[in-house]
Amino acid sequence: MAMFYNSFQSAQAALEKVSGLLEEIPTVRPPKNPVPMKDARGAIDFNGVEFRYGDGPVIIPTMDLHIPAGQTVALVGQTGAGKSTLAKLIARFYDVSSGSLTLDGVDLRNLSTTDLRRNIVMVTQEAFLFSGSVADNIALGRPEASREEIEEAARAVGAHGFITELPEGYDTDVNKRGGRVSSGQRQLISFARAFLARPAVLILDEATSSLDIPSERLVQSGLGRLLQATSASAPAAGGRGGGRTALIIAHRLSTVETADRVLVIHDGRVVEDGTPAELIGGGGRFADLHGAWKDSLV
Repeated sequence: MAMFYNSFQSAQAALEKVSGLLEEIPTVRPPKNPVPMKDARGAIDFNGVEFRYGDGPVIIPTMDLHIPAGQTVALVGQTGAGKSTLAKLIARFYDVSSGSLTLDGVDLRNLSTTDLRRNIVMVTQEAFLFSGSVADNIALGRPEASREEIEEAARAVGAHGFITELPEGYDTDVNKRGGRVSSGQRQLISFARAFLARPAVLILDEATSSLDIPSERLVQSGLGRLLQATSASAPAAGGRGGGRTALIIAHRLSTVETADRVLVIHDGRVVEDGTPAELIGGGGRFADLHGAWKDSLV
């Protein structure tokens, strides 16, 4: 009876917490009359965007920025400059405080959650895996995908090799939070998940930071295929011609150098904008960062 009573008390406390969570009113709400968008092209526009957390100070001052569909853009800058905040606004983890943020001319606040999550995928530094098989975790990117498509996605990002070496291959249970695989392997699985999802916009927020050099090279090779893969939508001017729009946040400039365009962020503002070669030769903030990175390799 005593053991039962202890279990009952624990269950009651857990139920109260779950009930409290279910009663929370989300700050980012789905629209009442969403604008349908099945296949986005990937053009992103900041129109007079300003952002602050709650009633706090302004984090992103008034920003106007156009990212053409199919362009790979690297966001660089010191810690706290606002890079991740911009990425989270594009993924609509938060709503802008004023102005508008659009995907293919449609305000993100007017898109259904399903269309938004299908067209914009974010891979963060902490790759989260659920209890279940490796194949099931990759299939989260597109649940209706076949086993062949799942394995092709893993091959594309260089994950197939280590997966086949697991005790049961793709059917291996990764355990809670992916405890059976290393942090680098978890990240490769998350890349395969993003590859399988085939989004119009891919956001990588320090996504290669937990990888060693050989693994990072594998991921960069697969990432190139992911970005160049033709989407179902038509090619757009100023981009890669049908490739995916990508935003890459990384301190490793080996990743940044593959971008079409670099935006240097400082105090929530874009202070430099150009190709990697242009900014390296310009003698500004990015040139200093690039020089420091090269010195660290010696």
